[in-house]
Amino acid sequence: MLAAPLKRMLFGLSDEHVIVDPRSGQLLHPEALVAFERLCADARAAGFDPLVVSGFRSFERQRTIWNNKAAGLRPVLDSSGVALDVAQLSAVQTAFAILRWSALPGASRHHWGTDFDVVDVAAMPDDYRPQLTPQEVADEGIFGPFHCWLDARIAAGKSYGLFRPYAKDRGGVAPERWHLSYAPRAFELQHLLSPERLCEQLQSCELELCDTVCAQMDEIYTRFVCVPDHCYPDLG
Repeated sequence: MLAAPLKRMLFGLSDEHVIVDPRSGQLLHPEALVAFERLCADARAAGFDPLVVSGFRSFERQRTIWNNKAAGLRPVLDSSGVALDVAQLSAVQTAFAILRWSALPGASRHHWGTDFDVVDVAAMPDDYRPQLTPQEVADEGIFGPFHCWLDARIAAGKSYGLFRPYAKDRGGVAPERWHLSYAPRAFELQHLLSPERLCEQLQSCELELCDTVCAQMDEIYTRFVCVPDHCYPDLG
């Protein structure tokens, strides 16, 4: 059984494990913030200006996003970013379509504060509002130069433990080039999760499609929750 503080951290049930990034106002794990600040210093020297636009997310916030999508109150997109009509989908199809772009409550890496989404402020016009789309972060997109620079830093082991957990399409979560993770703590927390613990947490709240999700949990866990160990940078 998990100790209460660890359970709250793992599932995003409190924000007692995160602190405020003074520049963005977003909440991050303290160690992730230190790593990001070191990366930012290098980035600014190269002409970029990274900014966190989404850090810690609570279980409740993720549950609201999930329930609204399941109820058709927020768009559910296919892999190309085109809106789907959830009324025409089965419960299983709806759940898997949501999971392509939105984490299951309790399984979001944003709960830990180790994971966050970034943009390059130096590339943005004054009135630009980032959308976190694949087009923005493509090599030719507005944030492309920053991400190409970051790719090289990660490949060279000079990103202070930060990496992209969703760099490639592994048949689950859509690639998110904007999403960074602080590997040392995220690795530990991921290995505390299990299908059984996740289902227990989901069954304790009002979650749309809960029975469907738990019935499909083994596949969901493999495809949409776990980042394979080999995707993490060398933690030695």
